Amino acid sequence: MHHRHSAARTITNAWIILSAITILSWCPASGHTQGAAAVASAPITVALIVLGFIKGRMIIRYFMEVRTAPRWLNLFTAAWLTAVWAGILAIYLHEGAFN
Repeated sequence: MHHRHSAARTITNAWIILSAITILSWCPASGHTQGAAAVASAPITVALIVLGFIKGRMIIRYFMEVRTAPRWLNLFTAAWLTAVWAGILAIYLHEGAFN
């Protein structure tokens, strides 16, 4: 019984953190500029990409049960997620160099 309560608490904490990250990510959206034109910000974009990585990792670990899966699956999903988000960051930074 204690293990089930602990697992439920872990999932609830993960959900709270994911919700907080979602709200934090939503705040700098261009719709909040009160009519002013949105201006791209590299630090904010990089921070949002990092938050996206963190959210993805948490979703895979806690809601797709990878944290209790074999080690190879945990490592593979971590590597895959890192490659995807690193690729997105590289594309963003590369495109920014030409603008």
